[in-house]
Amino acid sequence: MNERKTIDLEQGWDFMQKGITKLKNILEGLPEPQFSSEDYMMLYTTIYNMCTQKPPHDYSQQLYDKYRESFEEYITSTVLPSLREKHDEFMLRELVRRWSNHKVMVRWLSRFFHYLDRYFIARRSLPPLNEVGLACFRDLVYKEVNGKVRDAVISLIDQEREGEQIDRALLKNVLDIFVEIGMGQMEYYENDFESSMLKDTAGYYSRKASNWILEDSCPDYMLKAEECLKREKDRVSHYLHVSSEPKLLEKVQHELLTVYATQLLEKEHSGCHALLRDDKVDDLSRMYRLFSKIPRGLDPVSSMFKQHVTAEGTTLVKQAEDAASNKKAEKRDVVGLQEQVFVRKVIELHDKYLAYVNDCFNNHTLFHKALKEAFEIFCNKGVAGSSSAELLATFCDNILKKGGSEKLSDEAIEDTLEKVVKLLAYISDKDLFAEFYRKKLARRLLFDKSANDEHERSILTKLKQQCGGQFTSKMEGMVTDLTLAKENQSHFEEYLSNNSNVSPGIDLTVTVLTTGFWPSYKSFDLNLPAEMVKCVEVFREFYQTKTKHRKLTWIYSLGTCNINGKFDPKTMELIVTTYQASALLLFNLSDRLSYQEIMSQLNLSDDDVVRLLHSLSCAKYKILIKEPNTKTISPTDYFEFNSKFTDKMRRIKIPLPPVDEKKKVIEDVDKDRRYAIDASIVRIMKSRKVLGYQQLVMECVEQLGRMFKPDVKAIKKRIEDLITRDYLERDKENPNLFRYLA
Repeated sequence: MNERKTIDLEQGWDFMQKGITKLKNILEGLPEPQFSSEDYMMLYTTIYNMCTQKPPHDYSQQLYDKYRESFEEYITSTVLPSLREKHDEFMLRELVRRWSNHKVMVRWLSRFFHYLDRYFIARRSLPPLNEVGLACFRDLVYKEVNGKVRDAVISLIDQEREGEQIDRALLKNVLDIFVEIGMGQMEYYENDFESSMLKDTAGYYSRKASNWILEDSCPDYMLKAEECLKREKDRVSHYLHVSSEPKLLEKVQHELLTVYATQLLEKEHSGCHALLRDDKVDDLSRMYRLFSKIPRGLDPVSSMFKQHVTAEGTTLVKQAEDAASNKKAEKRDVVGLQEQVFVRKVIELHDKYLAYVNDCFNNHTLFHKALKEAFEIFCNKGVAGSSSAELLATFCDNILKKGGSEKLSDEAIEDTLEKVVKLLAYISDKDLFAEFYRKKLARRLLFDKSANDEHERSILTKLKQQCGGQFTSKMEGMVTDLTLAKENQSHFEEYLSNNSNVSPGIDLTVTVLTTGFWPSYKSFDLNLPAEMVKCVEVFREFYQTKTKHRKLTWIYSLGTCNINGKFDPKTMELIVTTYQASALLLFNLSDRLSYQEIMSQLNLSDDDVVRLLHSLSCAKYKILIKEPNTKTISPTDYFEFNSKFTDKMRRIKIPLPPVDEKKKVIEDVDKDRRYAIDASIVRIMKSRKVLGYQQLVMECVEQLGRMFKPDVKAIKKRIEDLITRDYLERDKENPNLFRYLA
C-alpha cells in the first residue's frame, strides 16, 4: 500500500493561495472562470490532507490562523481603501456590495476549510470558521465606518421626512448589516444606530411641533401628527428593524403629543371644547386615537368632555328655569309643559353624548364615567320648584296616559321609556321618583287613563332591571289589582242578576284594591245621600259572601258619578265626583242652602267644601247660584240650584280644582326614608356590634345610596332616636362609639 506523500505547509498554502486569489478575482469582477467541482474537491482535499498528517506535519492550527489572515489581508488591501474613497450614499452602496461579497467569501472559504470546523475547532472549542470570517469584517471594516454609515443613514431618513425620494432598499440593506454583525444579538443595531436615530427623531419632531403648535388649529395639528405616526410606522415596515417600532412611535408621540397635550387640548378656537361644541365627530375620534396612545393621555380629554356635558346640561336647566318663570309672569296655564320639553331635551343630550362615547371614544370606561358624573351633576338639580324625580315621573305619565301631549308610535314610546329609565340611574332620589310615579300610575289605572297595558308593564320591567324587584313590587301589585277588580265587578253583576230582590237602584261599579300596594288616600266619613247608602250596603253584602276577613274602606274622593240634571231648557248628564254628586243631591230636598248647612250635612272639612262649591258655582259651569256673586267661597255664602243653566253639550264633565299632591308625596317619602335609615343602622350595628360614628354614617350612606342619598343630619337624628328607643347606646369613654343592644 502506497504511503501518502507529506505536504509541507508552504507548498500546501501556495496551492490554497491560488484558489483564494481566484475567489477574490471573481468577487472583484475580474475575468476568471467559475470554480469547477474538481477545483473545489482539490482545495478541500488539500486542507484535509494537511490536517490529517502525523505530527509535526499536522498544520491545523497554522491553517486556522491563515484562514483569518486571508480575510484580514483582503480587507486591508482592497475593501477598506475602496470604502475610504467614497462618501454618503456612494459609501453606503459600496458597503452593501462589500458586505455581500464578504459573506460569499466566508461561505466559500469555510467550505474549503470545512475539515477544520468538523474536527479541529470542535475539539478545541474555538470560534467556528463562519464566525471568524464575519468577525474580521466587524473588527476591521464595521468598527471603522459605522459612525459615518449611521450619520449617512440618519441624514437620508431626515431627507425622506422632508418629502424627498430616497432609496429605501439601500437603507434596508445597510441596516441589515447592523443586525447581522451582531450574529444573533441586537446590541450593534441598538447602540450604534438606533439610539442616535431615536435622538435625531426626537429633535426633528420637537422642531416641527414647536412651529405647528403656533401656526395650526388643533384639528390640523392632529392630522399632521397622525400622518407622521403613520409614516414612521411605514418606515419600520420598509427598512428599520421591527423592534424599533414601539420606541420610534413613543418618541414621536412624546414630542408631538405629550409635550403639547395641554396646549393642544386647550387651544381657544379649535381645542377639545370647541370640537365638542361644534360636533366635530371625526376630529374627536382622531383625538381619542392619538391621546389613547400616550400615558394618561385620555385623562384631560375625558375631564374636558365631562365639563362640556355638565355645562350643556346646566344650560338646559337654566333655560327651563327661565321659561318656567316667564310662564308664571304671563300667568299662562301651561302646566308642566316646559318641564316636559326639558326632560325631552335631557334625553336628546344623553343620546348625543352616549353616541360620542360609543363612536368617538371607542366605548372607553373613562368616558362612560365622565358622562355619568356629568349627568349626575345637573340631573339632580330641580326645575321651577320640581325635583328631577317628579319631572321624570310626570314625563312618563304624559307618555303613558290617553291624550298625553306626546303623540308617539309604539316603538318610539318603548324607546323613550328605555331612555327615561337610563336617566333615572343618574338621579339620587329614586325613591321620590317611585312615589310620584306610583301616584300617577294610580290615577291612570283608576280613571282608565292608561293608553296601553303593554307599555305600563314594559316600563315596570325596565325599572325592575334598573332598580331591583323591591322598587316595583307595589306598582306591579297595582296593575294586577285592577285585573282582579274587573273580575270582581263581573262577579258582582252576576250576583245582582241572580238575586233579583237585591238591587242598588242605580248602576254601580266598584273597584276593590289592596291597601298595601296603593298610595294612601284620605277616607272621610262623608255623609252619603240615601241613594248612595243603599249601593254601599248592597255591595258590602255581596263582598261578605266572598270573604269574611277583609275590611272594606271606601275612598269616596276617588269616585265619579253620572247624574241627570233637570234644568228648565233641557235635561243634561253631569259627570261629577262623588263629593260633588252628594252636594248636588242635597238640592233635591232644599231649594236654598247655606255654606254651613252643606258642610254639616256632608260632614266634610272646610277645604273640601270650598273646593267642591267653587267647582259648582264659580267655575266654567255654574250649576249652583251663589249669593253674594263673588269669585271666592266664604262661610257666609248661600247657594241655590240654577234651573236656568244650559250648555250646547248634552253631557258635561265638571272638574274639581286639582289638589297639589307634591307636599303629600314628599312627606310620605320622608317618612319612608326615616324607616329605611333606621333599618339600615340597625342592620349594620347588628352585624358589627360596636362601631364609630363616622364609619356608621359611611356604611349607612353606602347601603342606602341605590335608592336615595341620605342626609348626614338625618342619619345623626335617627341614631339619636334609636338610642332613646334602646336599640343602641353610646360608649361611656368615647361618645363617638356606639354599641348595639340586642
